[in-house]
Amino acid sequence: MALPLDELFDLLRIESVSSDGAHGAELLQAAEWVSAMAGGGTVVEGFGNPLVDALIPASVADAPTVVAYGHYDVQAPGDPALWTSPAFAPEVRDGWLYGRGASDDKGNYWALLRAALDLAGAGELGVNVRVIADGEEEIGGHSVIDYLATVDDRFDAAVIFDGTMAGAERPAVTTALRGLAGFQVRLVTNRKELHSGLYGGAAANPVHDLIAMLSAVTGRDGDFAAGAAPVSDEERAGWAQLPDGAAMLAEAGATPADEAAASEFYDRTWARPSLSVHSIGSGDPLLHKTSIGAEARASLSLRLAPGQDPAALHDLLERRLRESCPPHATLELDPWPPATPAYVSPHDPVIASAFDAIERGTGVRPLPMRSGGTIPIMAALVARGTPTILSGFATSQDDIHSPNERMRLRNLEWAHAAGAEIFRGLATVLGERG
Repeated sequence: MALPLDELFDLLRIESVSSDGAHGAELLQAAEWVSAMAGGGTVVEGFGNPLVDALIPASVADAPTVVAYGHYDVQAPGDPALWTSPAFAPEVRDGWLYGRGASDDKGNYWALLRAALDLAGAGELGVNVRVIADGEEEIGGHSVIDYLATVDDRFDAAVIFDGTMAGAERPAVTTALRGLAGFQVRLVTNRKELHSGLYGGAAANPVHDLIAMLSAVTGRDGDFAAGAAPVSDEERAGWAQLPDGAAMLAEAGATPADEAAASEFYDRTWARPSLSVHSIGSGDPLLHKTSIGAEARASLSLRLAPGQDPAALHDLLERRLRESCPPHATLELDPWPPATPAYVSPHDPVIASAFDAIERGTGVRPLPMRSGGTIPIMAALVARGTPTILSGFATSQDDIHSPNERMRLRNLEWAHAAGAEIFRGLATVLGERG
């Protein structure tokens, strides 16, 4: 069936950017749009950016309830000059849909909800679909988890379409995600900016101190490996069917960190912790200015492997940073919201049903795989005993978070067809489970 892309275009036109704090009205507009699409639910405020809690009722009585989670917030588009067409003016070109959020996550989520609505319209929806839409996923927000902690309703299963395919032609079901701990760092030494000729060599330099402090944690991922769960031989056999690490790095335009990076790619990104310094700053590096600053800043995070305790790793990272800070400096650490790693067994009947459903919908058997990314709500759902299917039809070609984000129309159709089959499969397996 032809998908009603005009409906999706309406959502993609909303500039629901969550990362800059300047789009509150647009975030609310997007939440109201999702609520209206789902038939009119509740737009929840008071936990952070607006959330949507709506229900697409089953076509039968006494049906199980399945959460359909996704996020309507998007990353900032960046420099408009780098976009071939405007970020919030969706456009189809050569079989691809272009626009910010086309893949992450508006396109994928819309296809999942449209599948539920189409089944309901045909009188064939065998599960209640609880629509939970997040407005802070792109900034690691905790609001949806805080909200769900206040909800006592039983969720029999959950479906999230915010994952990637195993390749351009191979869908996937993601069975594990990494967690997250991190800090915004501010290191202060001098009371004011100083002339480097008059004071260089005698005055403390916050940039030097920051580099030394970061050196105490960077390149030491093994120091943060406590609690990481082992990988089964069965999982490794599945990973062997994926492109090798060298191809993955090359396709992404990434330079290997060392000689072992390619051969250890999946272990490093899926099964081990990794620390990344995202940005550092002091003064303007584009100016020819011979001064010593008063302070330096950095942003860094630690991705946590399945099995690891985010609180314990947060404390370890903080301790290492404070211990490496020179005594003459003042260190301020603003913690990021922690995120717990998640893992589901591919042998759980709910998860197993998704493999069959996606194959029915697309004609291609999906691969089980992990992801190095973080979706905090998955761990929260698993912790409350809700088996959670994480899939999605994004690929490395979609340029998510980059200029010219896009999604292949064929993949959007696959997402819709797979979503419908997943809901059909869940009606059966949850009915059998009781």
